[in-house]
This record gives sequence, structure tokens and C-alpha cells, in this order.
Amino acid sequence: MRSSAPLLRVRDLSITHADAAHPSPEEVSFDIHPGEVVLLLGPSGSGKSTLTLALNGLIPHAVPATMTGSVEAGGLDTADTLTATLSTHVAMVFQDPDAQIVTGSVYDEVAFGPENLLLTLDEVGARTEDALCRVGLWDRRQENPDRLSGGGRQRLAIACALAMGSPLIVLDEPTANLDPQGIDDVYAALTDVVAAGDRSILLVEHNLDAAMGFLTRTIVIDHAGRVVFDGPPADVIRTNAAELVAMGVWLPAATLAALRMQDAGAHFDELPLTPDELAAALAAATVHSVSTRSARSTTEENTRPTTGDSTRPTTEDSTRSLSEERSDETKRPGSAPAVSTPIISARGLTVRRHRTEILHGIDLDIAPGTLTAIVGTNGAGKTTLLQSLAGVVPPPKRQVNVDGVDPGAASPRELASRIGFVFQNPEHQFIAHTVFDELAHGLRLRHTPDVEVTERVDSMLARFGLEAKADVHPFLLSGGEKRRLSVGTALITRPQVLALDEPTFGQDRARASELLALLHDLRDEGTTILIVTHDLQLVAEHASHTVVLKDGRVHAADRTDVLFRDETPFVEAGLRLPALQRVLAAAGRAIA
Repeated sequence: MRSSAPLLRVRDLSITHADAAHPSPEEVSFDIHPGEVVLLLGPSGSGKSTLTLALNGLIPHAVPATMTGSVEAGGLDTADTLTATLSTHVAMVFQDPDAQIVTGSVYDEVAFGPENLLLTLDEVGARTEDALCRVGLWDRRQENPDRLSGGGRQRLAIACALAMGSPLIVLDEPTANLDPQGIDDVYAALTDVVAAGDRSILLVEHNLDAAMGFLTRTIVIDHAGRVVFDGPPADVIRTNAAELVAMGVWLPAATLAALRMQDAGAHFDELPLTPDELAAALAAATVHSVSTRSARSTTEENTRPTTGDSTRPTTEDSTRSLSEERSDETKRPGSAPAVSTPIISARGLTVRRHRTEILHGIDLDIAPGTLTAIVGTNGAGKTTLLQSLAGVVPPPKRQVNVDGVDPGAASPRELASRIGFVFQNPEHQFIAHTVFDELAHGLRLRHTPDVEVTERVDSMLARFGLEAKADVHPFLLSGGEKRRLSVGTALITRPQVLALDEPTFGQDRARASELLALLHDLRDEGTTILIVTHDLQLVAEHASHTVVLKDGRVHAADRTDVLFRDETPFVEAGLRLPALQRVLAAAGRAIA
């Protein structure tokens, strides 16, 4: 039974950041009761992350912003209560886990919160062990958090929140940096936490496929930051699917696929929310009019805009049009695609961090004009490989060649003229005091005329929906806006190679669509693109080539359409193909 006293009470909450013209969120009201798992859904820039910061008092106590209305956590007014006190009622996991890691070991990081609650040593130890075991980090408890992958640090941040024992846990994009097994582990741990019925979770999450079976309620806020829908997830999504799509938020992949099928003439008695529901609907023979090609291309709309070039080829079409047409035979594990004139080449690439060898003798060729995805489990070496190829972390000399330049020996300016890099955490590359100046910085270093600087910056601002943020400090942007700015700074100098680490992290569906459409346009213009991502659905739809890493080695590499015909290389590397991908492939065969 629902307790009469809510864990959280929000009334008419409006928050206006410094330098912002309008509040976001605006006049938001809702309660959260024990046992609820609430998804906070909305487009990028609608104020989701800002709202979460107000729930434990960081706004207004630590983050400069004007707040009206009220927030009560455990009966305490957050505006009048210290954040340290509120932490016993609301635990927080930030979008960027590095923002909350402060100690030198994994164990100490999790123990830090309970220790500050003055708990007994036995209780601190028990909570720390339980939390680390839940997220699969107990065996790494003595390591420095810096040695964990991005996904590992995300799981560590979640463990810290679990150890606090707070009745309400707020998680901002908790699975964005996790591989499929890590996502399963996190949701299994969170499911156990709420099973007792006395704790609740507020979740900001774009991966609805992973979260759907876990949620009890969905709150949707629109571009203006106002609550527009509030109710059971299935009801909210099915009843308001068209409005949600127009709003640009993420929906379950199966739902988006079904909507696209409807546009092609299919009929569903009820919109499916999961791949299993979609498979059942297809098996019920309600979509006989949909061709094999339509079924295979339906997920294009998951990450591509509804406006723009409707004739863009599918992954299969685009990969077959490459000048370096390949054999359809899958390469053996550990091999790289053979190319005649690679723009990027690695031979025997071996990278160590401290005393640990991360990459082991990698041989890899990247053809010009391709869009190559690097995938693997957390800790497989994806980011290290991307950074080494781009020279962000200088590789050993004579092991990498980028367009005729050795990143291990080249100057930063020489390398930057050939390759642009977008970090997993956008804040790591911001140096200017305004968004305009951040975009202009690279052009000014190249002594670009002021008129051209203004034209190109204005164009980039418009392209990424940041016109209204030109004079705002980059650190005051939302997570999605920071990501768009970081991509813009890498693109504005028009490098021949663009490397992006988790490019769609923190983006709503509309902005992710725009970004991916832009990457396709850049590729059409001859730009070679490398991405690291955990989103295999994105890979299936957009990457021309895929490199699968396992334990710091290339486990498989080939054209994407070739690799995705056999799940074996992915399974061997600890990955699995998206369920929707398997459903649509099966549907295509059945309808053929």
C-alpha cells in the first residue's frame, strides 16, 4: 500500500539559471511515494538535470540559480536545509560520474558517504561491500577510480548512492556509459533496492528499452520545462506517442519502429513497447503489406530526423556503395578490413596506462570516407583506442599514421588540422567563457578573418540549436547542449577525420537525429568518422564499418552489414545484438 506521506513533494517549482532569460523547469509539481520508480522524460534543454539538482538542495545552495516554488524531501524544505542533511533523504548520481568521485580507491569512495553519517565501522563495511557487489566492483575495491573505464566509474557512482541508504535515489542517465551486461547489472541492483517497497527512484534515462520493465510511472516535461503528461509508462507512451515523437524525446525502439511501420501501411491494435510485443504483433500477420525492405529500415527513424533527406540509403545500401567494395565473407577474429589506401593505420599499437597494458598489438586500417564504430564491453579499451588514433593520448611513435602524420610525434596544431576529437565528457574540452567564443577559438588560432569566424560560428549555433545560448558560459548549458557544443567545436575547423566518444550521450531523439544526419552529410563530403558507442542499434543503422574490441585486442572488424549477420563475434566479446535488430531481421525473412 502507498504511504500517505510522500518521500518527495515538489510544488510550482521554477528554476532560472544565471544568464538565462526563462525558467526551465517551470511551475513543476509532483509527489513521489515509497516504492515508485519514476521516469522523468523530456527533450534536451527542458530542465531535467536542473530539476534533479533541486531535489537534494544543490540548487539553490551550491549552484547559482533563482528558485521559486518549493521542494520538500522527507518533510524538509530543501531551500532551508543543508545539502549534507538532505543527502540522508535523497541520494544523487550525476550524469558525469567524475563530478562526484573524490577519493583514491573504489572502496574508500563508497565508504565515504556512510562514514560521514557517523555510522559504526561494521555498518560502513557492510553497506560498502553490499553496494560494490551489487554493481560488480567488489573485486576491484582496492583500485584507484581513475583506472576504471567510464562505465566502471558510472557503476561506482551508483554504488555510492546505494550505500547511503537514502529513501529516494535520483539517477541522471545512469546507464549511458554502460555495456549491455552493465546495464542489466545496474537495473537488477536497482530492482532489488525498490523491491522492499520503502525506497523510490527518480530516473532520467534515454535508454527506455532497458528501463521499461522497471518503471511504475512516467512524468514528461516539454521544451518549456512544464509537466505535460504524468501516469503509468505504457499509458503515457501509447496514448501520446505522436506528441512525444513531435517533442523529440526518446521512445522505446520497438515503439518507434512500429510507428514507422504504420507510416508504411501497417496496422497495430496496440502500439508495442518492447521487441517481444513487436515480434508478437508481426507474428499475428497484421503487417502483410510491409515489404522486407520496409521492415529492415524501420528503425532508421529511431535516430534520424523526420525532416531532411528522405532518400538517404540504408546501412546496407551505403556500405555497398563504398569504393573499396569488400567480400561478403566475415573476417576472422582479430583481423581488420583490408584497404588499399587507409587514412588511418595502426600497426602493433600497444598502449599502457600506469603499469597496466590497455591495448595489445592492435593492427587496424580505416578507409577514407567511412563511418567506423568501435564497440566492446566496458574496459575493452574503446576510448583508449580512439584517443590513441586521434593523438589525444599520444601513442608510441611509428605505431599510428593519420593522413600521413604520426600522432606520437606531431605537434598538437599539426594534428588538429587533420582530426577533430569530441570527448566523452564535454566539459573536458571547454576553455572559453561563452559558447560563441568556444566555437570561435579554433578558427581564431588559424587567423581566420573575423567576418568568416562570425558567419561560421552563427551557422554552427543554428545547426545545433544553440542560437539563444551564444553568450552563455559553456558550463551553464544542459548536458545535451554541452554535447552539441563539443561536437560543434570539433567540426568547425572542417578536419578530414572526426573522432567522437559516445556522441549521442545526453541527447534527446531529435538532437541525436540531427547529429547523426550531420555525420552522414560530413561523410558524403569525404570526412572519415570514428565513433565509440555502446548503442549497437545506432551502429546497425549508421556505421559503415564496425570494430569489435575484446580485452584490448581487435576481436573482429568488417563492414557492419557483414558483421551483423552473425551474432557470434559480438557474443564472444561479451556483447549482444539489440533485440529489436533480431526481431526485424526475423520479420524480414518471414515477410519475404
